[in-house]
Amino acid sequence: MTALRAGTADFDRKEEGPLWIRIDISVILLSIGLLAMGLVVVYSATRGVLREGDVPDRSFLDRQIIFIVVGLVAGGITAAVDYRKARALVPVLYGFSVILLVAVLLFGTERNGARSWFSTGFADFQPSELAKPVMILVLAAWFSTVQSRERLEFVNVMIGLAIAGLLSGLVLLQPDFGTVMVYGAIVAGIVIVAGVSVRHVLIVLGLLVAAVWAMVTGGFLRQTQLNRFTAFADPASASRYNVNQAEIAIGNGGMTGTGLFEGTQNNSSLVPEKETDFIFSVVGEELGFVGGATLLVLFGLLLMRIWRIAHLAENDFGRLIAVGVFSMFLFQAFQSVGMNMGMMPVTGIPLPLISAGGSSMITNLICLGLVQNVHAHRLR
Repeated sequence: MTALRAGTADFDRKEEGPLWIRIDISVILLSIGLLAMGLVVVYSATRGVLREGDVPDRSFLDRQIIFIVVGLVAGGITAAVDYRKARALVPVLYGFSVILLVAVLLFGTERNGARSWFSTGFADFQPSELAKPVMILVLAAWFSTVQSRERLEFVNVMIGLAIAGLLSGLVLLQPDFGTVMVYGAIVAGIVIVAGVSVRHVLIVLGLLVAAVWAMVTGGFLRQTQLNRFTAFADPASASRYNVNQAEIAIGNGGMTGTGLFEGTQNNSSLVPEKETDFIFSVVGEELGFVGGATLLVLFGLLLMRIWRIAHLAENDFGRLIAVGVFSMFLFQAFQSVGMNMGMMPVTGIPLPLISAGGSSMITNLICLGLVQNVHAHRLR
């Protein structure tokens, strides 16, 4: 935490100029690049196999554009409301998230063995996604409150884990193990940067590993989910079909790709969930190594900028917010790409700003709004 601590500033100091000139333009440009790339590959994955006279299917593309617009509005509002003064609302947001997660267990729609969604007709709403920024805010508020310059008391670390554990437990009951993994990444990033001692960090990591082991072996996951989760380590597994097809697609792309809308695996619909979980296979096949590398470079630059904003934050609360967003984006991008390449378990984690989906897109843009908020009230 010392490396990231920029100092202390007067809470009431006046920033110079309106909000729009205090935001980080590089985050906006990198996000636009990723969003544009996402729209292209989502359209390619969902337009259908066209024959002479056929009209492309634009339904997924049109909905994705609407989701982006809604996300940009939500992210803009998040960036505009001073995060320091909105800190008092964190307990309310946390309680509201708990209520939504309980409600979806009781009244939600079940899909693929998980009760994680509220169906609205136009699109499905996933409360566990919108709980991600709440998780970041509540942990940042807690650890910035209880931390000292030297180290945190272990009891306070455990209270923070319990706060995160309630949200994680409710999501696990759905069950949605992929989202729980994202929560774990957020917790790990914030705990490490908050200044927890190495001994306590090792204890926390041990507890997380034990929790994962208990979830995998204790019946929390259905057999089909468990088979998908472990299939990446077993080339002969029948549950590895999705991964095998994604790997073939990426291999087809070679260096420069088969060309937009020309992917044989994509057009044959051999890769399941190609517009969501396995969207990177479309990038790899149709844009090749060059396109995949470009996407990863954009993610890398965005993550570098978010880390820089954490360094420039005015206070520990803002610093830990930026670190939580950094951890979320890093883990989701690494897991999603790794899953498509057969190196990580199949967990259904979407590729941020790229995969089709309303809840995830809006959540990602809200989190980027939080980062812009922290940057707008930076020390220098």
